[in-house]
Amino acid sequence: MRKNVKTDLAPAAIGPYSQGVVAGGFVFVSGQIPIDPATGAFAGDDIKTQTAQSLRNVSKILEAAGSGMDKVVKTTVLLKNISDFAAMNEVYATFFEGDALPARAAFEAAALPKGALVEIEVIATL
Repeated sequence: MRKNVKTDLAPAAIGPYSQGVVAGGFVFVSGQIPIDPATGAFAGDDIKTQTAQSLRNVSKILEAAGSGMDKVVKTTVLLKNISDFAAMNEVYATFFEGDALPARAAFEAAALPKGALVEIEVIATL
C-alpha cells in the first residue's frame, strides 16, 4: 500500500507525480528544485542558495510524511554543472549530521527543470 504525501510548505509538483510517496516503511521524495513555495520563484541564482532551498523543500515533504532529515538513507543530487559540486556539498553537509550519513550519488545533468542549478531527491525511513 502506498500513500501520497502533499504539503503546501513545498512547491507543488509541476507534472504528473507526487511530492512524495510513503510505501513499505519508506518515504520517497521526488526531486526538489529550489523553488520557494511562498513566492513560486527560485530562492536565488547561486548554487549555495539553490541547494539550501531544495533541501528545505525536501525537509518539509519529509515532515508532512512523518519523517525527517535525520531518517534519510539515500540522496541523489543532480547538478547543472559538476563544477558546483564543492559549493553544493558545503551547504548539503549542514543538513545532515552524525556518523550514519545518507548514501549519495551526484551527477551533472544537461538541463534541469525551469533552469535550476540543482535538483535533489531522497529516500528516508518513517
